Amino acid sequence: MIAAVRRRIGAVLLAAGKRSRQLDRRAAGWIERLRPPLARRLTKLRAVALRLWIRVWRLASRLVRAVGRRLRPLAVLGLRAFSRLERVLLRATALATRAATALSAVITPRRAICATIVASALCLIAAQFVEYRSVEVGQAAYAGLTAAEPPTVGAETPRDAHSYLLIPIALLAAICAVLALRPGRRGLGRVVIGLGVLSIAVILLVDLPAGLDTGAQAARFSGASAVLEEGFYAQLAAASGLVLGGLLYYARPCRIPINLSGRAASARRRRRRRRDSSQRKAARRPLPRRNGAASAPASQR
Repeated sequence: MIAAVRRRIGAVLLAAGKRSRQLDRRAAGWIERLRPPLARRLTKLRAVALRLWIRVWRLASRLVRAVGRRLRPLAVLGLRAFSRLERVLLRATALATRAATALSAVITPRRAICATIVASALCLIAAQFVEYRSVEVGQAAYAGLTAAEPPTVGAETPRDAHSYLLIPIALLAAICAVLALRPGRRGLGRVVIGLGVLSIAVILLVDLPAGLDTGAQAARFSGASAVLEEGFYAQLAAASGLVLGGLLYYARPCRIPINLSGRAASARRRRRRRRDSSQRKAARRPLPRRNGAASAPASQR
């Protein structure tokens, strides 16, 4: 029975193989019959696509040429404008370089520091005539409003707190800054620093408590509170400028511009030389001359 089953399976597989070969032959015949017309149709499609591409390319090239002819004058004008702008920028760069070179010879670090101190002194003097404190009335009612501000009363200037004390201090600092332009006056920088520190001390110890004191306004108005105005911060910034200028004067800025070659030269000067060994010193040291008396033994002397 097993042999009969094997024969039947073999016969079925053999028949299936023959059927598949027949189907393959028929499909190959159909493909061979359909290939020539497909090739002819593909050739025609290629020719049509090539003609269409050539026409589109010609139309695009004509359109580009027409647009280019019309836009050529505008392009020429744009390029000429760019060239003129470049010339103007080059001239402006050259002028700026010359101006910077000339200013670098006039505005030295020492003169710039002097100008900073003098400007700070003038600002400190001007701040003495500006309101530095006031009293706001009903500030709590204006807490949520941005368009309206509470009314202020009792505005005062720094002269009401310390009289004219900071004006001579500022003048003295400006005079010291001008005198420090001369060489050998480095100690005047310390004087400017001291005057600036003194001004800051007067502002913080005298003006600040007086500016935050409502005084008699608290009894006259309900909800009165003292606030500091721009004059207080202006004089504090000016006094800080005096201290900064004095520190820069005392630091003595370098007068020689340092570049890479200068740094390399200074590094070579700071480099320690290697000490020669004792053998080299002994080799280079000349031997002392001996006379006959000195070289003779002690018994023959």
